[in-house]
Amino acid sequence: MVRFTLPRDLYHGKGSLEALKTLEGKKAIICVGGGSMKRNGFLQKAEDYLKEAGMEVKLFEGIESDPSVETVMKGAAVMTEFEPDWIVAIGGGSPIDAAKAMWIKYEYPDTTFEDMCKVFGLPKLRKKAHFCAVSSTSGTATEVTAFSVITDYSTGTKYPIADFEITPDVAIVDPELTHTLPKKMVAFTGMDALTHAIEGYITKNRNTMSQMFSMKAIQLIYDNLDKAVNEKDQEAINNMGLGQYIAGMAFSNVGLGIVHSMAHQLGAVYDTPHGLANAILLPTVMKFNGETSYEEYREILTSAFHTDATKFTKEEVIKTFCEKIKDLSERVGITQTVGEVGGKIEDIPMLADKAMEDPCKPGNPREVTKEDFIKLYEEAM
Repeated sequence: MVRFTLPRDLYHGKGSLEALKTLEGKKAIICVGGGSMKRNGFLQKAEDYLKEAGMEVKLFEGIESDPSVETVMKGAAVMTEFEPDWIVAIGGGSPIDAAKAMWIKYEYPDTTFEDMCKVFGLPKLRKKAHFCAVSSTSGTATEVTAFSVITDYSTGTKYPIADFEITPDVAIVDPELTHTLPKKMVAFTGMDALTHAIEGYITKNRNTMSQMFSMKAIQLIYDNLDKAVNEKDQEAINNMGLGQYIAGMAFSNVGLGIVHSMAHQLGAVYDTPHGLANAILLPTVMKFNGETSYEEYREILTSAFHTDATKFTKEEVIKTFCEKIKDLSERVGITQTVGEVGGKIEDIPMLADKAMEDPCKPGNPREVTKEDFIKLYEEAM
């Protein structure tokens, strides 16, 4: 049996932020990160739309990149005092991920962070509030997924929370929110989205429906990321929003792989931006996974990367596939290695230990050992 879970309502396209006016409730709390949403007027628009819907609105601002357990607990305390029936998270992955975890704590005040991290072990939510996610980047797709990533800085560990209960009720992707993103951020989040789409396509748990979404996402991202980054092409930016959205619909239901297992550790230990970490690791890991996934690579090359690989040998497929990924990264300005983002040779055994425990590891199409992780980190240095 295959289960496929998506938000109840999905809005995409210019002006879709206005869908906030259709939410029904008495109180809404808006969770947001830094000042970009405020500076560009989107936070005020969101607040106005919710008030137009008849709701009292409270703001919880300043959610940091790679949100901490402490931020989650602070936000949940504010929710407990305000008692919203809608939680509206606006921004990139960090504010939305943090708000998802706050939501759990708000609904169940006695829940500990350790309880939240039990994979697919959450109790039923929506007894107090529903959740609306508004994305401002084209990468994480957390607005449509059953995942959240929270960092415990006391241990230097990123903990993914995974449960269909935290899939938002409403997802909004309005490309107007992404048009002001810096070039570097468009590149990083775009490569994050490509990693989601590729890992979702080859994961152990893949199925016909998930691969349909993943392949379309790969096509959109591969054809549009360069233009979105280097030309600020409006149609390309819109297509990137759609591509990352679709990629999220797939991987939320079938999982990811060890690119994410390894990238999570770079983010937690060296504060490497998540999309950058994925971009650095993707070619190296895809070479490793090629032994089991070369037929899927052949399909992607032929259907999305504009390369007829139908008669390629296995070795030619793997080599060409990895070269195409690396070429796209370089075209959008990503040329770094693990060492150039702070990675230290002496840390590799520790990083490998942490990657072995990461919840994304079981979905990888090829079995992986600690020794494999060590070799992969070394190769990416």
